Amino acid sequence: MADLNDKTQDQAKKIVYSALKPTGDLQLGNYIGALKNMVRMQDDYNCVYMVADMHSITVDNVPADLRRRTYDFMALFLAIGLDPEKSILAVQSQVPEHAELAWVLNCYTQFGEASRMTQFKEKSAKAPENVNVGLFAYPTLMAADILLYQTDLVPIGKDQKQHLELARDIAQRFNTKYSPTFVIPDGIYPKQGAKIYNLLDPTAKMGKTDDNTNGVVFLLDDPDTIMRKFKRAVTDCDTDIRYDESKPGISNLITIYSVFTGTPVDAVEREFAGSSYADFKTKVGEAVVEYLRPIQARHHELVTDKKYLEEVMRNGAEKASRIAKRTLSKVYRKVGFVQLP
Repeated sequence: MADLNDKTQDQAKKIVYSALKPTGDLQLGNYIGALKNMVRMQDDYNCVYMVADMHSITVDNVPADLRRRTYDFMALFLAIGLDPEKSILAVQSQVPEHAELAWVLNCYTQFGEASRMTQFKEKSAKAPENVNVGLFAYPTLMAADILLYQTDLVPIGKDQKQHLELARDIAQRFNTKYSPTFVIPDGIYPKQGAKIYNLLDPTAKMGKTDDNTNGVVFLLDDPDTIMRKFKRAVTDCDTDIRYDESKPGISNLITIYSVFTGTPVDAVEREFAGSSYADFKTKVGEAVVEYLRPIQARHHELVTDKKYLEEVMRNGAEKASRIAKRTLSKVYRKVGFVQLP
């Protein structure tokens, strides 16, 4: 991959940053909303993709699970087709510049801005016994993640829009106070499949950490488990297989089938006109099983080779750190820190 800061090597390509937090196992919503697009973008952009393990410790977690998921996430990155020769693949905590820039950005973030973050309010309400400073400062670490690499574009869902806006505000504030230092990033908002819903509650987003995992299809679920979950998916009392806001359950299944088979939504409706919900749910499950089969097989090979995964992590961290150091050095100089030659 070309050095992101060497514009002579790759003048036309913009820089993309994206990260996934290993607080739960990856599921269909992650794949459709983020991972699938990450693979596609690496041919058109200079991409930095991270396992955001530092963000994971703002909530209670089991250290052994965090370590396992860090390896799992990196193995899945590779299994779905992310290429360490095309993109930077790294683990956030292995690039110390993230934490260093986050501290500086804390000092350029107003308390009121941080306290208005919706995710902080929601997570504080969900776990009032663990409202820690890291949870409050989470958005400034996210801003550091993005701004370190002079990122042009950030693929995000609607629930992350507020965090990106804060990153933009911080960058503009810093640039105005000193001189142009950070690129002001823009968001990329996926259209189809931006939000996949829980199979048992089609009004709630499918999430890695849902309490009821029976409505969540994880990328590493075995075929029998996947089929069982789809067969139990909630639909409605109607019988038509059509995409309609008044039919969230069946619309969710149509979206999933459309994405995993490459069939347009209107063609899915025609294909299953007159079919029963039971038959359709089975077909959706089968499509997902077949799509995930080679990914799961490749993941199994990779996750048992920790030496190789650690080599990918090390190489990615070194590439990321070289770029991050340049940005951090500019920031340190501008705020007045003395840097040793």
